[in-house]
Amino acid sequence: MRAVVQRVSRAEVRVDGVVRGAIGRGFAVLLGVAHEDTEATAVRMAAKVAALRIFEDAEGRMNLSLADAGGDVLAISQFTLHADVRRGNRPSFTGAAPGPVAEPLYEAFCRAIEGSGLRCERGVFGAHMELEIVNDGPVTIIVDS
Repeated sequence: MRAVVQRVSRAEVRVDGVVRGAIGRGFAVLLGVAHEDTEATAVRMAAKVAALRIFEDAEGRMNLSLADAGGDVLAISQFTLHADVRRGNRPSFTGAAPGPVAEPLYEAFCRAIEGSGLRCERGVFGAHMELEIVNDGPVTIIVDS
C-alpha cells in the first residue's frame, strides 16, 4: 500500500461536477493498493497516517498530529501510484490490485481513520474524479507499507 499524504488548508473531490467530499485543514491522502496488501496493511497504514506529526506547533516545528491540529482526512483511491515506468514511457499498472480487491481495502483504510476519531471524507472508488487540493507548506509525505 502506498499513500501520498499532503498537508492541506482545504481539499475537495468532484465527480461529474458534484462535490462528493470536502475538508478544510487536514490531509489529502492519495491511496494506492497493491496485490499483497491485506486488511491488516490498511489498518497499519491508517494508524501511521493518523499519527503523522506534520503540523506546526507554537514554535513552528512539525510536531503536531492531525488530531492535535483538529484536522480531517480526504481519502482518494489512486491505482496509478503503483505505476511502473522502468521499461519504456507507457506506465504499467500490473502492481496495482484490481478493483474487487482494492476497494474493500480502501474502505478498510477509511474506516480505520474514522476509528481513530478522525473524520474521513471519501472520493468515489473507480470514478473519474477532479481534485482541488491546496497544499499547505507545501508538505507532502510518501508512506509505503
